[in-house]
Amino acid sequence: MGTKKAFNFLVDGGKATGGPPIGPTLGPTGLNILQVVNTINDKTKEFEGMKVPVKVIADPDTKEFEVEVGVPTTTALIVKELHLEKCSANAKAEKVGDLSVEAAIKIAKTRYPLSVARSLRSCLKEILGTCVSIGVTVAGKDPREVQKEIDAGAYDEAIKKAEVP
Repeated sequence: MGTKKAFNFLVDGGKATGGPPIGPTLGPTGLNILQVVNTINDKTKEFEGMKVPVKVIADPDTKEFEVEVGVPTTTALIVKELHLEKCSANAKAEKVGDLSVEAAIKIAKTRYPLSVARSLRSCLKEILGTCVSIGVTVAGKDPREVQKEIDAGAYDEAIKKAEVP
């Protein structure tokens, strides 16, 4: 087994192509680009419409490779959940969507393994922070309002339920 090389790409979920950056980067390794792209697309199709980090670990000697899929950014997950065209350019004045607390918890669960947050509750508050910056309300309110409600224990039941694997 030769030396493995890792390549990181940010791709459109389910829509990677053999063009830049993938083709030119992997071309010199002699890997079957089409095979790599098809594997990436197969593994990222559930994230269609989102930018997804992927890592291709390849062995240029044997031409074997594996694809590891990362988790999309919090913003990408919120945009997908709300089917938004784009985030707010002026988050203070313009609101582009409203996220339910349940949806925010679902996103927190997805992001939690990568978060530095020590609990799902903290991760949920990070998600709400992102909502503030992209012009998304939560449960019809300013996300900072909901953060206070979380601190007050208002969503403890829902958070507990989500923590159970």
